[in-house]
Amino acid sequence: MANPIVSAAWLQEHLNDSNLIILEARLESNQSNLENKNPDLQIKGARLFDIKNKFSDTSNPLPNTFPSEEQFTAESQKLGINKDSIIVVYDTLGIYSSPRVWWMFKAMGHPDVYVLDGGLPEWIKEGFETENQNQTASYAKGNFEAKLQPEFIKNKEQILENITTKEAVLMDARSTDRFYATLEEPRAGLRSGHIPGSINVPFTELQRDGKFKTTDELKEILNLGDQPLLFTCGSGITACIVLLAAELISDNPKAVYDGSWTEWGPSDLPIEK
Repeated sequence: MANPIVSAAWLQEHLNDSNLIILEARLESNQSNLENKNPDLQIKGARLFDIKNKFSDTSNPLPNTFPSEEQFTAESQKLGINKDSIIVVYDTLGIYSSPRVWWMFKAMGHPDVYVLDGGLPEWIKEGFETENQNQTASYAKGNFEAKLQPEFIKNKEQILENITTKEAVLMDARSTDRFYATLEEPRAGLRSGHIPGSINVPFTELQRDGKFKTTDELKEILNLGDQPLLFTCGSGITACIVLLAAELISDNPKAVYDGSWTEWGPSDLPIEK
């Protein structure tokens, strides 16, 4: 099991590797109300990975919907990504949106992708070089080709079936008050509660100071058995944080319910509170 995260020190050491691509997983806002304290800075040489506008199916009314192979290929090539690129992805909040990008590349068949533990805040804390954001940069076209691995993604029908079969463990990354319906959903029109049979693993419980907790701590929190693992949240972003934490300690098959609560919540599908 290759380690899917790298340290700021590792990235600094490999910063000039010829096939290294650094991606900033950009989200202009987040439902967790986390604050980007360095909105104008990026890691030197980073390229903007625009999750919502470039790497989501914007024709779908659900937020952050997984894009087609064709869209993912075209946008990746615009960023200069090649088949042999080693990708390190980070975000400005520590570990928030970067696991989503890591998972997307994995789901599109690219093995050499890693998350920077602690993200931009950790990079700055270590005193490594930053630069002003460059949102208009262009790059030589890459030769990356997306090849979707369908086992990485689940739809609502598969989640509904799993309620009965209990073949996989479904983990919900939302906060406990949202999971148990003691707090209304931040998005209008969504019921409160959770998918029957799911267990609550708030993504915040897996981190300390913007970095993942130790593997021993993660093992105790997640308490994994041998079953396949499914992950859900509000819109498919923080589910990937919990998935990545599980990847650090387990080889169990893993998949994300991409529609998550924004699809399940407003429907007539069953819920628990």
